[in-house]
Amino acid sequence: MSTIAAGDSLPDIALTAPDGAELRLSAYKGQKLVLFFYPKDDTPGCTTENLDFSAMAGDFAQAGTALLGISKDPPARHQKFIAKHGLTAPLASDAEEGGLSDALGFWGEKKNYGRTYMGMIRSTVLVDADGKVARVWSPVKVKGHAAEVLEAAKAL
Repeated sequence: MSTIAAGDSLPDIALTAPDGAELRLSAYKGQKLVLFFYPKDDTPGCTTENLDFSAMAGDFAQAGTALLGISKDPPARHQKFIAKHGLTAPLASDAEEGGLSDALGFWGEKKNYGRTYMGMIRSTVLVDADGKVARVWSPVKVKGHAAEVLEAAKAL
């Protein structure tokens, strides 16, 4: 269950870029930002989602909107995922317990084939240029999602 809603500000919790550098959301202040949270690199749904956002990266840029894909995968795994699929949407690791996905309520209990476990709830947050949440999608169905988010970003 998401704990973030339209009108809220995001916490400036540190993430890790694929090269190991610290990344903070405050670096995006003054521009629109799409944060898409996904469960795991190189799995079918997550690969499709990343490819869709990457294919539309130029359209998001034209709409003045930065992209950032976030999972709990370590930076080295992100590097392999980016290289394998030629991804252009930037990725970040949120591996720390109590990190951004935890703070926003996107890390939680999931069920699959009768098994219950903790995992990333596929979710997307659109942030306006003032750093306020404009819209939250949670949970997300991958098909057509990147295009829907792009339309929402253009409308801001």
